[in-house]
Amino acid sequence: MTKAAIAPGAGNLWNRWLVYWHTEMIPHLRCNWLFWGGLVGAILLFNAFFTLAITVTESLPYRVFVVIKGDLNIKRGDYIAWRWAGGGPYKAGLSFVKQVRGIAGDTVTSEGRDFYVNGEYMSTAKPRTRTGEPLALGPTGVIPANHFYVYAPHKDSLDSRFALTGWIPLERVSGRAIPLF
Repeated sequence: MTKAAIAPGAGNLWNRWLVYWHTEMIPHLRCNWLFWGGLVGAILLFNAFFTLAITVTESLPYRVFVVIKGDLNIKRGDYIAWRWAGGGPYKAGLSFVKQVRGIAGDTVTSEGRDFYVNGEYMSTAKPRTRTGEPLALGPTGVIPANHFYVYAPHKDSLDSRFALTGWIPLERVSGRAIPLF
């Protein structure tokens, strides 16, 4: 039987892969072990202290962030990454990135559907989602200790002006997010 008569199957593909691995990859790794070991080590070290966050919506002017894990020294104007509590269109545990516009002790007020933090206009809460579901208004009053009012400039952003998001407790914050682009 000739090579052309052998039907390509899983066993044949496996054999080809093994030949490639032993003839090409193992010699390459033996020669370049320091580079590949350093790269894997750098990735593991980076992931221990940082993570990348990518926003998939148009709610923020930036799309890619570096999140400094555990950096909870958060000030007004910082971006934070936090875990969604669940409810609405998203599963619990998803990561969100928003800008902090209110911190503990700040006063959140609303006039109709317009929201203000310390008298500064934030945005107007729309009455319904894009799919027509009603949206309840978020909390007002003095922001308690270890909570944040989060904001994004887009009209469809799911931020603290809506009850689904509310004020973000510190224990759900993953870290401070630094916008890259």
